[in-house]
Amino acid sequence: MSENRTFTAAMVQMRTGLMPGPSLEQATKLIRQAAANGADYVQTPEVSNMMQLNRKALFEHLQSEEDDTSLRAYRALAAELKIHLHVGSLALRFSPEKAVNRSFLIGPEGNVLASYDKIHMFDIELPDGESYRESANYQPGETAVISDLPWGRVGLTICYDVRFPALYRALAESGAYFITVPSAFTRKTGEAHWHVLLRARAIETGCFIFAAAQAGLHENKRETYGHSLIIDPWGEILAEGDVEPGIIMAKIDPAKVETARRAIPSLQHGRRFGVSDPKAGPDHLHLVRGSA
Repeated sequence: MSENRTFTAAMVQMRTGLMPGPSLEQATKLIRQAAANGADYVQTPEVSNMMQLNRKALFEHLQSEEDDTSLRAYRALAAELKIHLHVGSLALRFSPEKAVNRSFLIGPEGNVLASYDKIHMFDIELPDGESYRESANYQPGETAVISDLPWGRVGLTICYDVRFPALYRALAESGAYFITVPSAFTRKTGEAHWHVLLRARAIETGCFIFAAAQAGLHENKRETYGHSLIIDPWGEILAEGDVEPGIIMAKIDPAKVETARRAIPSLQHGRRFGVSDPKAGPDHLHLVRGSA
């Protein structure tokens, strides 16, 4: 861990298009701007390479991790700028029938330090008729991922994961000081829950939350909420975006993690417990509880 533990984090807010090329061009410009302004760590949003709702079009343009031109370009860019570049996620080919939503943490030498496959699939129907079935196209991940930055440990999550607090506590208990939540929240769910969910995850874990977001009306006609956030371990918002592509930045002092955790040591106070009627409730809850 670096002796000078403070660093500058930047969130790149994007409006990803249908094709990887223009999306990479948009992100590269903003990443260069963030680095020029002194960022040490830069994060892009979920699905930074393309946003396709049409399955046929999505699979026509998917590439494997080994062949993906966007990932190759991002690795070269991190090495050129000498930054930690966190590609919030890329849609990549997993199999002939499934894609994967994969996040990449890239070091200043251009090496991939960690990758993470989104665990929780966004399968919902909103009251206004808007619906999403992420599991129809994407293979969910099965493993939580934590990695090391020069300033402390970082836990990787993506978007809909934020609604599953057990994942965040597990990352904090594994030593995370920072948790990343690159996202593409819908406008409707963002207006209702974005700020409160992210602030809650920061407060519960005593971690910094880094959440770069997609923003605005995309080529595929989907509208995302924007409002990229950097939140400190006390739940205070250090920087916030609006609804246009751009960057937000904040100075990060990891010492705030220990300060918050000393003030409210809830990570130390967790206790195992049983459920008085473990067979009550729908079947999917039993999986969460770990019962048969």
